[in-house]
Amino acid sequence: MDNHHKRRHVTSSADDDDIITNFPEDLINPILERLPIKDAVRTSVLSKKWRYRWTTMKSLAFDNHFSQQFLNIGAFSCYGFVRVISQIMIKHQGPILKFVLHIPKEIVLDSFQQVDLWMLILSRNNVRELHIVNFNQFYQIPTSVFSCRELRVLGLYRCILNPPLEFQGFPNLEVISLLCVDFGASLGGTVINLPQLKRFKLYSCRNVNNFNIKAEKLQYLRVTGCPDANAMILQLLHSEHLNAVYIRRLSKSVKDFIQVKRFSFIVDGYFLKILAAEKFPDSLPHVVQCLQELEFTSFSFGDLNQLQGALCMLRNSPNLKGLRVTHMLMGQEADLQLTSNYLESPECLDQTLLMLQTVEMTSFEGSRPELLFVKLLLDCSPHLENMIIQPKSTIDAEKRLNIAKDVLMFPRASPKAKVVGAIIL
Repeated sequence: MDNHHKRRHVTSSADDDDIITNFPEDLINPILERLPIKDAVRTSVLSKKWRYRWTTMKSLAFDNHFSQQFLNIGAFSCYGFVRVISQIMIKHQGPILKFVLHIPKEIVLDSFQQVDLWMLILSRNNVRELHIVNFNQFYQIPTSVFSCRELRVLGLYRCILNPPLEFQGFPNLEVISLLCVDFGASLGGTVINLPQLKRFKLYSCRNVNNFNIKAEKLQYLRVTGCPDANAMILQLLHSEHLNAVYIRRLSKSVKDFIQVKRFSFIVDGYFLKILAAEKFPDSLPHVVQCLQELEFTSFSFGDLNQLQGALCMLRNSPNLKGLRVTHMLMGQEADLQLTSNYLESPECLDQTLLMLQTVEMTSFEGSRPELLFVKLLLDCSPHLENMIIQPKSTIDAEKRLNIAKDVLMFPRASPKAKVVGAIIL
């Protein structure tokens, strides 16, 4: 290579190095945080000034992608997994605002001692968002986490969340998502204050009755498969900002669950079945004065108890504007004749739904109780504007046409009511 080419090569390399070295500071961290953490650490070889850039990243994601890299290179061992994360955590400098940890089932931890150390580091670095997805034995959240006063978002899977008795709450926590979390048994009646909590989701959690929280700004509540969550749900339903509630698979009904001011409510057929079994299918203890949106999901028109529970809620929702019936099921124990007879009886819904404007029914099969339910709503809703019926995808064209003919023959209390569907116009 002649001198001219050598000089050009050296100049080009220097220019490239300058571009990397002098990259704008406000862009470096966002770029690093968009990279898998393994690649972010590798940027240390770009230049001398980049050697420790990754140590100031505000987001550390040891997520499923990180775990998969270990699996792909055949280095998936407990020691290697823990060692790499520990080295990164120890070398890190400055705040860690977001931390994601995915512990896969292939890693079998004898203890969570190192994980506890990582949590201690986070508690000293102003963590605001914490996600732990654990496929090992249940992980006991250490006391250090409960000192994270800047925490905004918390997501846990297969953990034990048992706060110390002196714990009063997270002052800034806004979002909680907990799956397969055990709340232990030592909380007693301690009230945990979450003054900024807006969204709260619980899935298949245990000992929920021990988790006594106060969340006055709660807007969204979703509880699925938590058999002892009744007391907690009842307390949370009093939030004046609550506007969406989703409840599925409770072991018992929530008897006094309606003293809230306004919200949309989503319940499954199992909840309705329990509601009817509570021996007050005609009326609820408290009328749902401001319930405006209601959805019945996983609902069977062949189950008399579910049907009675559904009509009970309609009867006690004088301000209901929108009703959805989704994922309709018949099941092996469906008794269509029994539910049809009930829907044809004068007392099944002896009330006018004055505010109801929209009804949407999906997976419609055209069974007799389904058609009678549509007829009942059309007859009892003087301000109904739209009845949307979506036949099940397996229903053939002839059956759809028959559904359309039947529905169009039903009398309507509202002169504005339009019935819309795949064929129904």
